[in-house]
Amino acid sequence: MNPTVSTTAAPARPARGAARTAHKGQQTRTSILEAALALASQKGLEGLSIGALADVTGMSKSGVFAHFGSREELQISVIREYHHGFESEVFFPAIRAPRGLPRLVAMYDRWVQRVSEELDSGCIYISGATEFDDRPGPVRDALAAMVQAWHDALRRAIELARVEGHLRSDADPAQVAFEVHGLILALHHDARFLRATGALERARTGFEHVLERYVTPEAPPWR
Repeated sequence: MNPTVSTTAAPARPARGAARTAHKGQQTRTSILEAALALASQKGLEGLSIGALADVTGMSKSGVFAHFGSREELQISVIREYHHGFESEVFFPAIRAPRGLPRLVAMYDRWVQRVSEELDSGCIYISGATEFDDRPGPVRDALAAMVQAWHDALRRAIELARVEGHLRSDADPAQVAFEVHGLILALHHDARFLRATGALERARTGFEHVLERYVTPEAPPWR
């Protein structure tokens, strides 16, 4: 039997010059996003514009526009970039902890740490919610989706802690998550806006009080 010979030509490899250009373009976009994230942390998502970012990066407006196409797409890209950073610093390290109460505690500890490091720059989840809470559109939708994804992950961690027997069977994950989120909002407000001393310790003490109401005798040590 004669071997079958393919008559389909092998796909052409991209030219090295084209690959280098694409790589450079991606590096430029990443640099613009980093500058945009810093600008949004200081001035809010509404403070972002193609012109302002061109001034910060030293690029032309057309150069910035070529990477995003519109102010709206720039804002959405910044939200996604912030979310990726949040996942890397908070979510992914926390889920390496054992499921149940240890994972829930790790999520909160890393969340508090993230907020404490953003006191000078601000949390885009929180500031963005204030800017876009009554402004429907793609930017609000993108921000709400990212925040909702984190809240869903927090509720899943609470549910797993209940399944593991670390939290009472009648503990409502939505209620526990609401109380925990309230502590984060209070921390951000008091530490960033009021510059109140001791806000970080109060946030941690508040979390302990929440857990005291819900943990079971079978729960592993958490303090």
